[in-house]
Amino acid sequence: MKDKQAFPVMVQGTHSDAGKSILVTALCRIFSEDGYLTAPFKSQNMALNSYITTDGKEIGRAQGVQAEAAGIATTTDMNPVLIKPNRDNDAQIVVHGKPVSNMKASDYRTDYYETAKEVIANAYNRLAGNYDRIVIEGAGSPAEVNLNDRELVNMSIAKLADAPVILVGDIDKGGVFASLVGTLQLLPKADRGRVIGVVINKFRGDKTLLEPGLKWFEEYTGKPVLGVIPFIQDLHIDAEDSLSLSEYTRIQNSDKPIDIAVIEYPKVSNFTDIDPFQLERDCHLRFVKEAAELKQPDAIILPGSKNTIEDLIYLKDRGIDQAIKTAQEQGAYVFGICGGYQMIGNKVSDPYQVETSLEEVQGLELLPIETTLARHKKTVRSSGSIEWNGSTIPVTGYEIHMGTTIAKEAIEDFIEMGGQADGTRKGNVMGTYFHGIFHNDVFRTAFLNLLRLEKGLDPLKTTTLFRAHQEQEFDRLATHVREALDMHKLYDRMTMFNTVGGV
Repeated sequence: MKDKQAFPVMVQGTHSDAGKSILVTALCRIFSEDGYLTAPFKSQNMALNSYITTDGKEIGRAQGVQAEAAGIATTTDMNPVLIKPNRDNDAQIVVHGKPVSNMKASDYRTDYYETAKEVIANAYNRLAGNYDRIVIEGAGSPAEVNLNDRELVNMSIAKLADAPVILVGDIDKGGVFASLVGTLQLLPKADRGRVIGVVINKFRGDKTLLEPGLKWFEEYTGKPVLGVIPFIQDLHIDAEDSLSLSEYTRIQNSDKPIDIAVIEYPKVSNFTDIDPFQLERDCHLRFVKEAAELKQPDAIILPGSKNTIEDLIYLKDRGIDQAIKTAQEQGAYVFGICGGYQMIGNKVSDPYQVETSLEEVQGLELLPIETTLARHKKTVRSSGSIEWNGSTIPVTGYEIHMGTTIAKEAIEDFIEMGGQADGTRKGNVMGTYFHGIFHNDVFRTAFLNLLRLEKGLDPLKTTTLFRAHQEQEFDRLATHVREALDMHKLYDRMTMFNTVGGV
């Protein structure tokens, strides 16, 4: 049972990528603006984009961002179970920020279900005792009838928290009324009774043309439409998972002089490391999956990976490794982050078979370093400084990796960390374990000015302040959603449900 101190509300969707995470982020900001101490909660998250809490633990990135929107510090109670796929039908299970085991999906549902259920209940109850509002995020769809007997993220959590549910449908994908009605019809009567209303998301066009459908829906289902949220252009808020990769372009844009190519491998993780480049007016950011797409960019970024060895083999099988080497030889800067940093070295060894049955695999050999994968994961917030063109630039970031990297010859360290070092640099190739390295405004500007000078462009003196921009984006999102939703009706139905047990 939940502690009745908190008033929860849960956001579920008709399918994955319906907009649950963004709506939860918006509600966290709105409730906080309205004077409520608010926390996000997602019982079980499956994602490769992660976030490090203030005490150095790993949770899903969406919950970290939602906590930032609410103006609170993150804890693992906000996402007690994180599932990180590392190969087909196999995933690393992270509980309260630390990995406990690799499991197959069937084993998790049978052997770990009761343990996870208890972990989740305890985490929620701690939040419920400390916050006024809790905004809970579901996953996928609550109408997955083949999984609902032992699910731990949709209606079972609504029951645990005794929370009302908002159901979200994405009209941009088409068939929104069918998906909303179908989802409601497939829910058991008691679960359907928890749904206090629906939200139609990502609407484009003339709302008056939608009005007859909204009226029909309310009459047919008896559920109110709480709002129709227009599609919001160019929203820069960190994404949760690989489904969001479709929002990044893969096409070169000659209108912007700086071309940055990001290598997209199957187990790419924490790809939001590169998002700050989207704020730079002269930068074009694109993702690359094929060798022919790479061409000759100004910079190539290899982001993190949940399975460095398999993704490295992927690069070799598709000839992307040779395309990267050719571009580097012709002057492109190559920057590796975490798993990407490991890939650009001489080799990656896996003596404990952490990732595959292979003992080692040859890297891209762009840096004279070697990596040995370990059984234990390092998760920590880090800080240091970079010596760059005669200046010392302070930087912060976070590390999430299961391996150590050593230089095999004398080479320049990349980040100085008070007697220790992180990363290496040689000519136009550099790498680091620091996720979030480009979120450091001064360093990002210095790196881009290096590219600008290489192209004969004037360096920029002004620095885009990413954190300040993110706060502006939270405010923009909250205003956008507040104007689209009937907030009085939402508050009334939340209050009615939480005080009398139904609507």
